[in-house]
Amino acid sequence: MATHLETLIADALSSARRAALGKDPEPPGAVVRPTDRPEHGDYASNLPLVAAKTEGAPPRAIAERLVAELERASAAATFRRIEVAGPGFINFHLHPTAVQSSLAALLVAGSDYGGSDCGGGTQTQIEFVSSNPTGPLTVGHGRQAVLGDVLANLHQCLGYDVKREYYFNDEGRQIDLLAESLWVRYRELQGDAHAIPEDGYRGEYLIDVAEHVREAIGDGHERFDDETRSVFRCEAVERMTAEIKEDLSRLGVRFDDWFSEAALHRSGEVAAALEALRSRDGVYEADGAVWLAAEAHGGAKDSVLVRSDGRPTYLLVDIAYHLNKRERGFDRVIDVQGADHHAEQTCVLAGLRMLGLPEDWLAYAVHQFVSLKEGGETLKMSTRAGRFVTLNDLVVELGGDVVRWFMISRKPEAHLEFDLDLARTESRDNPATYVQYAHTRIASIFRRAEVKARGMDWASVDVSPLVVPEELELIKSLDRFPDVVETACLSFAPHLVADYALQLSRSFHAYYDKHRVLSEDPALTAARLALLHGLRIVLRRSLELLGMNAPEEM
Repeated sequence: MATHLETLIADALSSARRAALGKDPEPPGAVVRPTDRPEHGDYASNLPLVAAKTEGAPPRAIAERLVAELERASAAATFRRIEVAGPGFINFHLHPTAVQSSLAALLVAGSDYGGSDCGGGTQTQIEFVSSNPTGPLTVGHGRQAVLGDVLANLHQCLGYDVKREYYFNDEGRQIDLLAESLWVRYRELQGDAHAIPEDGYRGEYLIDVAEHVREAIGDGHERFDDETRSVFRCEAVERMTAEIKEDLSRLGVRFDDWFSEAALHRSGEVAAALEALRSRDGVYEADGAVWLAAEAHGGAKDSVLVRSDGRPTYLLVDIAYHLNKRERGFDRVIDVQGADHHAEQTCVLAGLRMLGLPEDWLAYAVHQFVSLKEGGETLKMSTRAGRFVTLNDLVVELGGDVVRWFMISRKPEAHLEFDLDLARTESRDNPATYVQYAHTRIASIFRRAEVKARGMDWASVDVSPLVVPEELELIKSLDRFPDVVETACLSFAPHLVADYALQLSRSFHAYYDKHRVLSEDPALTAARLALLHGLRIVLRRSLELLGMNAPEEM
């Protein structure tokens, strides 16, 4: 999304291009972007370089014609200086009034600033976490929970109609292993020792669950027969599901829908998906199993859909699940998954491709794993062996806001090392509290300025006194916020919002430490309060998108 200032420059360039070159529309590839170095101005454009291909003239010559037209068009209110640079770039040094106009636009937009309707109400489902109900959520699940939740917030901010969904894999061998593992713990409480099954669940959390089960159903079930398996499957899934929902609630993550895999089997949708693939010649049989011909349709490798014993694989169920999503009317689906699922993701896409679904209907937001670091060492974790730190323990110790910040602070494609020592810090070294402190500090200023700010119509404040470099840089940073939101959303890069909020907070703290906001000059005070009001809006919006609180006091 082009920012207010970029649009201002692009519009002036378009007028100059039509006058100087007589060309319309703008050549593809022409952009206006902030410069890396202040001596090169505030923004630069590559228009002369891309226009040279059609003009048949040197880029610098085109740049000089455009600059002459811009200067002739009396752009003094917008630019202090315009210059040709390098092989044919145009550098723009903005006049303070142009920069100030961006703040004025922010103040008019108010709490809606940064949002848009580019999503157009597109029915979008975002599925995330979807951990099997075989144990408590771990820190790894926490990263996916925050990534999915923030992506949903971003899409809603841009006008998408979003539904959050959690998919429960409550069928199959893992649930049987969980049921038997729970039964073993249950019988232990009655003094009857049994071995936990191979590949079963050994975590001590099942002891607590077993105690609750015993309270509910009493003693008995001496043998693990079919009846006992059914009872303990239900007890395990129901109790672990309730615990998962509670853990997510503490983190501030909510879901609109909780979808059960068992429902797909009961409805016959898994068998129907297989027949649909068979009718498209998308399957073949080998070694007694049914295989998806994935490679021929862009998948990483042909994969088994139905095992030789007749049991469907997760891949077939996943294809059926996505067909169910399509039937529910979603225009677009985003699945948040770990990078370790890449091969299967390509096979699901291949299957949907065979069945005629649009190429861009399903997208994967992929993330890497998370590890915990404490005392300079990485903690070793294993869910199945029962060695892990639960998400609940992390939230109880650090608070939801700090956990959410650290989970979102790295780009999803990068491994996340969660620094427990830094997260526990309550000083400015902790980036989560540092950003929240910026919002708190602004709130404190407004409490002191209550008389001056009372009843202020921010949209009508004269911001022309804002001329010091730090103020103009702050305004240019605020101008970037809508573009950050859109890029973070559409690129599945929610960490960009955290990066932006941290940099904005640093700039604000540096500005406030140097410049007095409440002065004897009423016009300057009003203008600086308007700037802080703009900062308050954007910091609050950033924290809300991250699912964090924007405190008034700390």
